Amino acid sequence: MSKLDQSSDDAKTVSKDGNSRDSKMSFSEDEENLIARMYSLVGRRWTLIAGRIPGRTAKEIEEYWTSRYSSE
Repeated sequence: MSKLDQSSDDAKTVSKDGNSRDSKMSFSEDEENLIARMYSLVGRRWTLIAGRIPGRTAKEIEEYWTSRYSSE
């Protein structure tokens, strides 16, 4: 395997380990505001909230909320 092939494989492994997850967990200010407003209306109904935010899953939103507001 050439160095180029190997580094490509390494990058895939890193992605699987969660580095790409960090970029997915970056929410825009608009998304954050919408999540907060929706949460105040519907509570922990993550699927319903995700339906209002294109490209986001219920799991991503729940993880975002939990990591951001779990101590409150």
